[in-house]
Amino acid sequence: MIKFKSFLAKDFEDYLEFRTNAGYQYKKLRWFLATLDRYIIQNQAGRHDLTPAFFLNFRISFDAEPGTVNKTFTLLRGFFEFMIRMEKMAANPVANIQELSENHYIPFVFSPNQVDAMLVSVQNQIRKNRECFFLRDLAVYTCLSLMARCGLRISEPFRIMEHHYRKDEMSLYIEKTKFNKDRLIPIPKIMLPVLDNFISVRDAVIGKQENSHLLSISPGVVASKFVAYKYFHRAVKEIGIYRPKSTIGNVTFGHPKPHSLRHSFTVNTLKNVRQRGRSAQNALPVLAAYLGHTDWRYTIKYLKVIDAEYGEALVNFCVKHKKEDPL
Repeated sequence: MIKFKSFLAKDFEDYLEFRTNAGYQYKKLRWFLATLDRYIIQNQAGRHDLTPAFFLNFRISFDAEPGTVNKTFTLLRGFFEFMIRMEKMAANPVANIQELSENHYIPFVFSPNQVDAMLVSVQNQIRKNRECFFLRDLAVYTCLSLMARCGLRISEPFRIMEHHYRKDEMSLYIEKTKFNKDRLIPIPKIMLPVLDNFISVRDAVIGKQENSHLLSISPGVVASKFVAYKYFHRAVKEIGIYRPKSTIGNVTFGHPKPHSLRHSFTVNTLKNVRQRGRSAQNALPVLAAYLGHTDWRYTIKYLKVIDAEYGEALVNFCVKHKKEDPL
């Protein structure tokens, strides 16, 4: 856990405790506060130095996308409002600092064929001749399959309990994830043999466990999402679809990452709805519930995301014309 070291350290901890007691899940908030904590130490700043000019310089030094910078300052406004309520400051030094202009962001989207190729590559990485690694590798393959076929976030497969998988109903219960929501989702038929195979192998290797996680690889131990990241990126490079994150003009094109599987599931589902002659707009409330969004309006952004084939053509077009631009 990140430890604060500046003169605001206790105030940061008090704010996080206040947020927790109010029912919020701060998660990355500690990281955002730590960026200011480090800047204060680097500049040997005191309480009297916390002026708007100080924070403008802090923003200039912030090596991050405009969206990340804006989010940081939004969270800092909340912190300083807390300081004012605690009567530790008279005014909010970031209250009137305007947001930076953000680039349009186009996430990487896998086509259905690319999803299949990526999963085959991950499957081929399973070390069948190394018993100590076999179950772990198979768990990673199962995790990435759930993300690709069911649109799960990367943290969700590792928290699924054994009893959350209801084979007879072909459903999966996802408990208290982002937004603290629960949801029950149907499982596509293509996922059933993957799940059943993993459970069969797991029980043969470590024995059936009571009240265990679905992706257990030893008693009380769950597979690691960091290994899933490693296998995912290796597979993406192997099938030849890796591209770095790039910004051309005011458009940022995302690179392939595990969360791209969730984006791809959503975009490809909406594309299939349209191809069947149905309204993608009408499908949004159902899809929002499936994905675990608090409001279907969060899901509507996917209507603006182009599909994989068109997205790749747009990237190539922008790169080509950037090279040809004499300026």
